[in-house]
Amino acid sequence: MQSVRLLLVFLIASLTSYTQPFIQILGVAQDGGYPHMGCTKSCCELAWKDASKKQFVVSLALGDPTAKQWWLFEATPDIKEQLQAFQQSTKGAYPYLPAGIFVTHAHMGHYTGLMQLGREALGSNQVPVYALPRFEKYLRENGPWSQLVKLNNIQLKQLKADQPKTLTEKIRVTAFIVPHRDEYSETAGFKIEFSGKQVLFIPDIDKWEKWNVKIEDLVEQVDVALVDATFYSATELPNRSMSEIPHPLVVETMTRFESKPELKPRIYFIHFNHTNSLLWNKTEQDQLRKQGFNVAETGMIIR
Repeated sequence: MQSVRLLLVFLIASLTSYTQPFIQILGVAQDGGYPHMGCTKSCCELAWKDASKKQFVVSLALGDPTAKQWWLFEATPDIKEQLQAFQQSTKGAYPYLPAGIFVTHAHMGHYTGLMQLGREALGSNQVPVYALPRFEKYLRENGPWSQLVKLNNIQLKQLKADQPKTLTEKIRVTAFIVPHRDEYSETAGFKIEFSGKQVLFIPDIDKWEKWNVKIEDLVEQVDVALVDATFYSATELPNRSMSEIPHPLVVETMTRFESKPELKPRIYFIHFNHTNSLLWNKTEQDQLRKQGFNVAETGMIIR
């Protein structure tokens, strides 16, 4: 594969000038956001004192300037701020609500924002929500999500794993199943294809070794890989068993790619727990970049 030629920029220029599809990162934090509820430690102290340091929960916007449509990936607890941020950055060039919402799984940071579409808040009309079969069934049969379906606030669209879903002439999305804590649903990752480029989105997964796919092989097939970076190391939660939350540690992912240095620039770490210094420590971010990897940042554009 040719070297990556995606242009990664920030919101200095208006997105309205773009003619090709793009992804905008709307959030990079783990489900609890940043600062984290109840945290009085140094990792969150500055963010409690300075609201400008707040970070939203992981979410992406996928826009097609030609079709004047956009899609949201993950319905987070921060959904109303994220929709507003997208409206402001695109100067209202797109409808307020997305043409569809793709959701990975039934953990609080990824789907609870759907509640904002209900009659207690927006009262939306048939917003398409894309989910894998078990998750689609869960939303349809369990409240309060089932009320959204009954009142036609959302319209469930069942995805088939490993089968591409065409959105426009230039965009298609493929869901695939990854191992994770699947109490209520299976967990999806997404491959997003547009303008000849491919972006991998895996915000949540258990250890890479639990998957029947080698992450190195998958990264080799794409141009950008947004991957789970919940924890940097195993020492972040001294009072909790990491076996209960077995995410791939950043240090583990970095080790896997030491023998493939040409793939490092494709990796953008995302989904940071509040304890992960890559979320708030610029020095740690710079050190990681010096090793060839990247840190996803809110507002970043992939095009």
